[in-house]
Amino acid sequence: MRIGIDVGGTHTDAVLLGHDMTVMAEIKTATTADVTRGVVEALQQLLDRSGLDRAQVSAVMIGTTHFTNALVTRRRLARTGVIRLALPATAALPPATGWPAELLEAVRPSVHLCHGGHEFDGRPISPLDPDELRRAADELAAADITTVAISSVFSPVTAEAELAAADILRAELPHLRVSLSHQIGRIRLLERENATIVNACLLDLADEIVDAFTSALHAVGVSAPLFLSQNDGTLMDAEYTRRYPVRTFASGPTNSMRGAAFLAGLADAAVVDIGGTTADVGVLSGGYPRQAGTDVDIAGVRTNFRMPDVVSVGLGGGSRVTRRPDLRVGPDSVGYRLTEKALIFGGHTLTATDLAVAAGLADIGDPALVRHLDRDLVRLGTAWMADRVAALVDQMRLTAEPLPVVIVGGGSILMPPTLPGVPEVRIPEHHGVANAIGAAIGQIGGEVDRLFVTSSRLTRDDVLDQARAEAVDLAVSAGAVPESVEIVHVDEIHVTYLPGNAVRVIARAVGDLDLDRAHTKEENGQWATT
Repeated sequence: MRIGIDVGGTHTDAVLLGHDMTVMAEIKTATTADVTRGVVEALQQLLDRSGLDRAQVSAVMIGTTHFTNALVTRRRLARTGVIRLALPATAALPPATGWPAELLEAVRPSVHLCHGGHEFDGRPISPLDPDELRRAADELAAADITTVAISSVFSPVTAEAELAAADILRAELPHLRVSLSHQIGRIRLLERENATIVNACLLDLADEIVDAFTSALHAVGVSAPLFLSQNDGTLMDAEYTRRYPVRTFASGPTNSMRGAAFLAGLADAAVVDIGGTTADVGVLSGGYPRQAGTDVDIAGVRTNFRMPDVVSVGLGGGSRVTRRPDLRVGPDSVGYRLTEKALIFGGHTLTATDLAVAAGLADIGDPALVRHLDRDLVRLGTAWMADRVAALVDQMRLTAEPLPVVIVGGGSILMPPTLPGVPEVRIPEHHGVANAIGAAIGQIGGEVDRLFVTSSRLTRDDVLDQARAEAVDLAVSAGAVPESVEIVHVDEIHVTYLPGNAVRVIARAVGDLDLDRAHTKEENGQWATT
């Protein structure tokens, strides 16, 4: 038995899946201001409804917005040291250049530019200076800073400088928590460095969240291993989450897309996830979300670590309907106060859900409370929402071929059975908790993204085989069943601006979660840390 939980801005959803991946029970509760308490309540209600013996739960998977919320609200962020290995190069643009002023104030980075780094082919720019790094360690200790982000030029090609610098700093400060850019971001120093700083400033919070979730499981009598959702549709265990909290960003839309693929039986489709506040549109390719190919802006910071290609708009069940100067639904929303504010629940705010009930698309609340609405308003409002979603789906297409659409989420009641220009619309059973299902069915993954230089001794086929093998090894070491691992994505990009036959290869492998191994690791106090 698996339990999947997804924490959204309006609702916290939980599902119980049987050994054959059938939905045994589901629950949808309002997200609370204290998100962890909301998870406990959802777990308790789910277990009470199913009557399940707690010992039968084999794993709990959670998709959370804790870390995204912390960055957006600029709260609970640790002061962070930043070590860049590049001198005498890169001094013109120091770390955290272009960050929003209020985020800089929250993180207060202690920046240190040091010698080191490599060229694209692995040749050193300059040797590391151990004394320089020890002086930086002294300054970090004096400022009582316990987390540090280390970045180096072209570290995805060779991580030697970052690893050596980390060893020197830890020798001086054994308690120091280190984030290395080659383990987080991709090619391009500034964006990779930004992602690493963001990860480092969330490390203290990651400890709090993992401990809180673990306590929540124990509070309801569940002793199964805990996993959190990553933004590529795979899972990470508790220890991995403590080291890489940034990997949870955008895991909510990813879970919804994975759940939609599972429920609809489609591997290639557009997915529209409509919640109480927003509508997220993404594209499935081979059953996994298509990854963004450009830099991703997170809370005003440009980063380049992996993220799903998702577009979000303010359209959901709680969206306010305005009629002046023109009819519009959203982006303002009553959010989790829908059951207090909407007309159908006795409130005084006209919402998108009120329009859906008045149009006969949904049967919730008291339909008598919206019978007075003008029929033209209802018709035009529901058409406006359908046209908006259809336009977003069309925007996400990369080919002329139209995509089938799977609509999930609690706000799917807003959509009619057909959409303009869409060949097929599916709203599957259990669509309201697709995000929690996506978390529960998560697999274990491994990804390689680095530069290779081909030559007469290292051919293109050799490079691709090496990348695939490394991705498979990463998935297995992270907890996947070896026999189940398969390559789901390979991309090669020839880097024309570098001399020689340089090629960037991205290879991703996924496999089924080895639950027996996970239980053994938990019992022994050991966790995968690859």
